[in-house]
Amino acid sequence: MKKHDPPADLWAIQNEYAARGYRLICGVDEAGRGPLAGPVTAAAVILPEGYEIPGLNDSKQLTDKKRRELYPIIQAEAVAWAIAFVDEKTIDGINILQATLRAMGEAIAKLDPKPDLALIDGNRVGDFGVEAVPIVKGDAKVAAIAAASILAKVARDEFMEEMDGKYPEYGFAVHKGYGTKRHYDAVREHGLCPIHRKTFFKKFYGEK
Repeated sequence: MKKHDPPADLWAIQNEYAARGYRLICGVDEAGRGPLAGPVTAAAVILPEGYEIPGLNDSKQLTDKKRRELYPIIQAEAVAWAIAFVDEKTIDGINILQATLRAMGEAIAKLDPKPDLALIDGNRVGDFGVEAVPIVKGDAKVAAIAAASILAKVARDEFMEEMDGKYPEYGFAVHKGYGTKRHYDAVREHGLCPIHRKTFFKKFYGEK
């Protein structure tokens, strides 16, 4: 990795805030809002100013192989990075939006050094203990958010692969907890397991 003039499309927004005097700017994104099982995961990343990670993009635009290749590179090259999980029981208790904001806040709080600005993917921010700005589709616009999207996605995927070992009948290693036909068929056959989000099945069971 070398330092050079960064591509405008991934650094322009962050550079605007840097020009206003913000020193340490983190990008924040989440993975796992939609699945029927497992945690919602958030990551926060501060990248060195002007660094480009070859192939960096919104995690949804990358193959699984490419995400896993970039995962350790981002961790090694970031000024700071952190990952936080909020489990399915908490999601059921406070709803997925609040659980997502909690995961984001926990990831930001873990960063050392502390950021003075957080650029958040999406259109909502929470009380993160630091100034925060929502960036719609930020994972395709801001390098640090793109990096965070990769960390969150890979960390959650790895967790769900571990859960596949505990609950192999559900196929978590394949669908990562999302509502695929295979997943719904497994629930019909085996019922819910401990990592399922029970509130996500109210309609499913109500229609049976």
